[in-house]
Amino acid sequence: MRLDRPTPLPAASFLQLMWLASPALPVGGFSYSEGLESAIENAGLASEAAVGDWLLDQLHITQARGDMALIAKAVGAWRRGDMVHVKELNDWVLHTRETSELRLQTEQMGRSLAEWLRNQYQGDEALMPAVRHLAALPPTYPVAFALAASPTQASVREVLLAYAFGWAENMVQAALKSMQLGQSAGQRILARLAAAIPLAADHAAGLMDSERQAFSPMLAILSAQHEVQYSRLFRS
Repeated sequence: MRLDRPTPLPAASFLQLMWLASPALPVGGFSYSEGLESAIENAGLASEAAVGDWLLDQLHITQARGDMALIAKAVGAWRRGDMVHVKELNDWVLHTRETSELRLQTEQMGRSLAEWLRNQYQGDEALMPAVRHLAALPPTYPVAFALAASPTQASVREVLLAYAFGWAENMVQAALKSMQLGQSAGQRILARLAAAIPLAADHAAGLMDSERQAFSPMLAILSAQHEVQYSRLFRS
């Protein structure tokens, strides 16, 4: 029996998503641990299993229900040219960052990605109006990422897979720098996250605006503690 294969993503679009998910993208993501460094210091994360469990919780509880769900809507808004909805989504990100360092993170990474887009597409008159609109918001990172992915032929699910894997890679690197974990342990954690990302992406893509949430009180507490942590490597 022959099974039809899904239509493959065009190579240019696939490579663009890989580029956006790459740690080499100059947005400063390596500077942030998003509460992980504080969790290691204050919440007793001391093993590969504990770090993996914590990151899986963050994937499903904070990313899938929050930023990934927002990106799913923002990609469509950018593609439709719905700037009113883009601003509403951008405002939501700003309003749901519960600590100064988390807000500064999304603002700094958003500005950096907006500048990258300006440099990459300065001759593209079709996209530059959207880039200028993004820069004037001021931009947050999830909304900027959605714009960066919107010119591709990627589906919303494919955009979310790329975003989530980029997040996972960054978090694993933060873990390796924050505690005594070897590269093999880091790869095992990344494998756990990669296996869970498709389900998280499907969940995020299916949420309505009214179902999106950023309720994660312990993450907010850990981030607040991190702001005054005596010794730290990361900005969040």
